[in-house]
Amino acid sequence: MKNIRNFCIIAHIDHGKSTLADRLLQATNTISDREMKDQALDDMDLERERGITIKSHAIQMNYQHNGEDYVLNLIDTPGHVDFSYEVSRSIAACEGALLIVDATQGIEAQTISNLYLALEHDLEIIPILNKMDLPSAMPEEVSDQIIELIGCKPEEIIPASGKTGLGVDQILDAVINRIPCPKGDEDAPLQAMIFDSVFNSFRGIIAYYRVRNGVIKKGQKVRFFNTGKDYNADEIGILKMDLVPKKEVRAGDVGYIISGIKAANEVKVGDTITTAERPCDAAIKGFEDVKPMVFAGIYPVDNEDYEELRYSMEKLQLNDSSLVFEPESSAALGFGFRCGFLGMLHMEIIQERLEREFNMTVITTVPNVSYHTYMKRDVEARLIVNNPSELPDPAGVDRIEEPYIKAQVITKSEFVGSIMTLCIEKRGELKNQVYLTQDRVEITFEMPLAEIVFDFYDRLKTVSKGYASFDYHPIGYKESDLVKMDLLLNGEQVDALSALVHRSNAFDLGKKICIKLRELIPRQQFEIPIQAAIGAKVIARETIKALRKDVTAKCYGGDITRKRKLLEKQKAGKKRMRQVGRVEVPQEAFLAVLKLND
Repeated sequence: MKNIRNFCIIAHIDHGKSTLADRLLQATNTISDREMKDQALDDMDLERERGITIKSHAIQMNYQHNGEDYVLNLIDTPGHVDFSYEVSRSIAACEGALLIVDATQGIEAQTISNLYLALEHDLEIIPILNKMDLPSAMPEEVSDQIIELIGCKPEEIIPASGKTGLGVDQILDAVINRIPCPKGDEDAPLQAMIFDSVFNSFRGIIAYYRVRNGVIKKGQKVRFFNTGKDYNADEIGILKMDLVPKKEVRAGDVGYIISGIKAANEVKVGDTITTAERPCDAAIKGFEDVKPMVFAGIYPVDNEDYEELRYSMEKLQLNDSSLVFEPESSAALGFGFRCGFLGMLHMEIIQERLEREFNMTVITTVPNVSYHTYMKRDVEARLIVNNPSELPDPAGVDRIEEPYIKAQVITKSEFVGSIMTLCIEKRGELKNQVYLTQDRVEITFEMPLAEIVFDFYDRLKTVSKGYASFDYHPIGYKESDLVKMDLLLNGEQVDALSALVHRSNAFDLGKKICIKLRELIPRQQFEIPIQAAIGAKVIARETIKALRKDVTAKCYGGDITRKRKLLEKQKAGKKRMRQVGRVEVPQEAFLAVLKLND
């Protein structure tokens, strides 16, 4: 065990984690030059196209140092704030972390939050200055930022480049010399923590785990602690570029298990594996349950595909345990699912994966967050409202509380004014402002989560010309003056477009949505009023004019009463048509509401 090292790579998005991981794989001959391709560990097409890591990837490397053989277990983690759940799980399975900072950009918001996650688990941090080959690198400035952040010595920072391979040997030496070896007892009862799972259509669920104590052997009867179910360990082994079967995996090591499990709910990430004949006393405490931040409805375009969509979502949940969903129905869209996501990028990725991997075309409703409602008749009872249509009658509501977040924005000092304006417009409260260096500022806000769900991230990038990095974490619920805004088409409520909004924003938002819908809904034979209403009070209205046929064309001369008679007849027909006519809302209308400021 003294020759095993478990470590992960943490950094802000686009600081070169996956590229550096590629160099480490090459330096340890884990992957041959023939098999080598960029982002070797990212196995999803989506990850390659966007150049981002969506899922953590574990791999084992063998390395010889001073004549001794070492086993290095590396986990490459995502950098985006929406996937910090993946990062927290990877950190729970490691003893050390490589903190990668881009020498051209310096410390970013996500770097700081991932670092705090690692420090909470007492991980040994190895700071690395990446992208040193670029002419715009600022090694002295960025080194000072790192020293200020983690209090290390200047000589502990390793200059590196994922592109040229500079510093890779130093990194491997630092991993062996500075990261402690795992602690555990091979003679104790088996305790292994599941930190990830993937679905294979031929072999069922493959669970990845880190053995804390004991030894897991092939063919053994194992028990999953939280579900209490027993399985046979049909195949166990270690993770290289492919799965490598072994007879046993010992304490301190990282491996996989295949036991023919087909049902999604039987493997919980964070669960503990033990043996059936000699179970351990307690489960390993690694990380907490995922807390979805953004909720949206996902509906099949065709209602007949509902069961197929359920099947696809269950399969997706195996590869992405942070996806939470439950069935719901909507008057406008039929049957579908209410899903919880970690953020807007997560929602976009899930939607794209459903379309690519399962050929499902889906409609996504306006995203929102969950609110706590307290009623007048029982002030203590809390009702959780995930959907505006679930909100009880406002007359009986005592108060509504909405989730708040603490947001950190790190940016150049020239953009401070415009970022503050944006945050205050989004009902943010300035809490702190710290100058990290002469021209880099960290601004801390408290603001409602509902305000960042729509377009906050895109607008932040726009006002800061792409130079702001953003990170947030929830801080609880606060009371707000919220109202439910309904949208009526031809007098009928469209429940999928309802929203809970702050009273001060209701009029502007209602007006914008009505104007947008007027552009997108096709004209009919009758006039369609589009109204935004709070309760019985209409706060905004737009009208889609009717398509009219010139019924007087056949009258050439004669008395005006003949024309009047034809027009009255047409008017009566239009009135009847309007009473029975249904307005179809195109899918673009649901999506356009998300992009009101474009």
